[in-house]
Amino acid sequence: MPRLNSRAVLIAALLVVGGCASQKTVPLPEIQGWEARTAILAERERWAFSGRVAVSANDDGFNGKIRWNQDGDGFLTTVSGPLGVGKTKVENDGVRTLHTDKDGVQTELVDAEAELYYRYGWTIPVRSLRYWALGIPDPSLPAATEFGEDGELTALEQGGWTVSISQYRDFGAKVGENMPRIVTAKSSGTRVRIVIDKWQFFD
Repeated sequence: MPRLNSRAVLIAALLVVGGCASQKTVPLPEIQGWEARTAILAERERWAFSGRVAVSANDDGFNGKIRWNQDGDGFLTTVSGPLGVGKTKVENDGVRTLHTDKDGVQTELVDAEAELYYRYGWTIPVRSLRYWALGIPDPSLPAATEFGEDGELTALEQGGWTVSISQYRDFGAKVGENMPRIVTAKSSGTRVRIVIDKWQFFD
């Protein structure tokens, strides 16, 4: 698999992170009903969450930290943990997906989920997680959905993954709406559980 120029990749990554850091955080507009929630959240281009992640696959797994920055169609996610995982980055500019391992080696991924599984024995749903974390389905794929009494998404099946959102939380005035707090995704022997500690939306 081809490796990309490390200096260019570093500059791009800093622009993504720096861009989010320098922007003003803004609350979401008032959301009433599922259709409004889907439309409003799907249209948000710049946001971030951070928290903890637990990944298990067969008899292996790890606990670590996760940070996700979304900027339009591009994203930068960092997963860090013990047991040789170190800090792993996956970033996408809207066209290409790049993986950076704990040793700083950068590789372009053609099939991110499959190639992460090949490398580590576990994977994360990088294509759809940006939507599931927001509490909405990936609009590019068919989905079977379930809702709670308050109208919030609680479960879905999509793209070979079974997803449950077991807890929403009020993250304060800077967010303005209840957002997913605990998201669990399962597929083919892999279980990814994310506990989100902080949400940010940017103008």
